[in-house]
Amino acid sequence: MFDIEKAEHIYSVLRRSRPITKVDLKNYVKVFLGVNVPDKIICPEHNSPMDYLWHSFNTDFSDTRRMKNADSIVWANRAGGKTEIAAVATLLDCIFKPNCQVRILAGSGEQAGRMYQYLTTFLYHGFEEFLDGPVRKDKCHFINGSAVEVLTQSPTSVRGQHIQKLRCDEVELFDEDVFSAAKFTTLSTKTITAAMEMISTMHRPYGLMQKITVSAQQQGTPIFKWCVWEVIERCVDRSCSQCPLWIDCEGKAKIASGYLKIDDCITQMCRASRAGWEAEMLCKKPMLDNVVFNEFDPAVHVKPVEYDPNLPLYRTLDFGFVNPFVCLWIQVDGDGVVRVLDEYVRSRATVDVHAEEIKSRMPCGEEQVTATFCDPAGAGVNDVTGTSVVRELRAMGIVTRFRRSSIAEGIELIRRAVRDGSSRSSLVISPRCSRLIEALQCYHYPDCATGNELPLKDGVYDHPIDALRYFFVNYKHPNKATARRY
Repeated sequence: MFDIEKAEHIYSVLRRSRPITKVDLKNYVKVFLGVNVPDKIICPEHNSPMDYLWHSFNTDFSDTRRMKNADSIVWANRAGGKTEIAAVATLLDCIFKPNCQVRILAGSGEQAGRMYQYLTTFLYHGFEEFLDGPVRKDKCHFINGSAVEVLTQSPTSVRGQHIQKLRCDEVELFDEDVFSAAKFTTLSTKTITAAMEMISTMHRPYGLMQKITVSAQQQGTPIFKWCVWEVIERCVDRSCSQCPLWIDCEGKAKIASGYLKIDDCITQMCRASRAGWEAEMLCKKPMLDNVVFNEFDPAVHVKPVEYDPNLPLYRTLDFGFVNPFVCLWIQVDGDGVVRVLDEYVRSRATVDVHAEEIKSRMPCGEEQVTATFCDPAGAGVNDVTGTSVVRELRAMGIVTRFRRSSIAEGIELIRRAVRDGSSRSSLVISPRCSRLIEALQCYHYPDCATGNELPLKDGVYDHPIDALRYFFVNYKHPNKATARRY
């Protein structure tokens, strides 16, 4: 005879038993929370949602605890389950990691409330026994000392927090001051590794999420990326030749194991622009509506290029101290293709330091440089020093030339090199020029119209672009360039 009480006891014991493997964790979440987390990788270089959940949970139970932190980035599509899975991770932290303090911070109060609502729904699926007191509208406590609280989008709310896990949902919508303050909130304990998880779709190429992913790649922070194909339901009875998704799917849905309805995806694709579909659902690239060089494509324009002693060598400079000083090395081949060979970008250094660095990076002698173009503002005399950057560089053996021009003129020349009216490109950039490549993808117009229709001078992306601009306006008009003696 079936013993109901014994079965309930076993079920309760299993609920309190920590999953040991990734498969155990998937089964635990499916059985006790009713969430079947997709675990198949469909696209190259992507991850599954289960990869993120396992990383988030297992960091405190494996050798990865020896890491300095357990930070991670989640870049996923709209309706990709990011918020719900992060809520699952929050519940698991509080149940299986005693004294774990978790905070939820989102781009809006509504978004933060959504993750917390998922969490409270899970709690009422039989996890009430773990609670210490009532579930409040923005916080709850557990009998093992763990706690969850929703933070508001303000520096005051974030500052002063000393917690183990911070989950930032829809980072793209964050105020940057709040995000900067949030970076200092997490602290590890003897048993729990501090983690800041940054979760979002990437809407804008110059937005916060883009900056975070670039920084993560440089620092080795794991990025968990998935798109619609990792979370779509399996396609079993449709004709691929008649399906609107075929252009992107190419049979991917036939091996998928997610939950997102195919019909819903078709409807959303038909509603959206191509750029919106690629940004929001395919996670290919952010929308380029406000980007100045929206036809720049690293797959086309970034290639290994080396110095050719048979071609003239040019340098182009943009001056700065707090903002970066930029130098680009450029050659133009016989077909008129502009080849950017290398870059030097540095802030908070004096002109003599820059001059020495520029000379040390030369692939040839100074006498073989055809011309060094620069910002016309560099000829202005400083009221304090009584000299100019142009004069200082000349004293150090670097003679510069410049031509005054409008920003719009230089931008149009760069655009023409990126892609002219016949769809031909005449610009190639070495992978060594990472800052210039990033700038060409992110240099953008202000989100709000300012009346002058000029790109935003943000102190980050404008300086490499300015240096490239000075090359084009001088190279295309050599007779109008100026070389002054002082």
